[in-house]
Amino acid sequence: MEIEIQQLGRDLGIGAVIGAIIGFTAKKMAKLIAVIIGIEIVLFRLLESRGVIQVDWDKIGNSFLGIGDVAVASAPPSWLVSIISTLSIGAGFMGGFLLGFKYG
Repeated sequence: MEIEIQQLGRDLGIGAVIGAIIGFTAKKMAKLIAVIIGIEIVLFRLLESRGVIQVDWDKIGNSFLGIGDVAVASAPPSWLVSIISTLSIGAGFMGGFLLGFKYG
């Protein structure tokens, strides 16, 4: 099996560009979601202080503690082949994603 350096370079570049775009967008979306959640919490506190609703804050806080209990499926036997075949585009994507997320 022959490795084509030019194809690996193109894959790396394409992955970097796509990763940067997605990273930039992901950071913008994360900020928007954080603002929406913040507004929602403030609204809940305001409505609770006025006696309109009653919020069980302990139950809400405890629900986040069980997030890590989800079982992870085991890797397929050909995981190494999958990693090697997608390494160039994946490395470019990850680098671009991190740059886009950082500067987004």
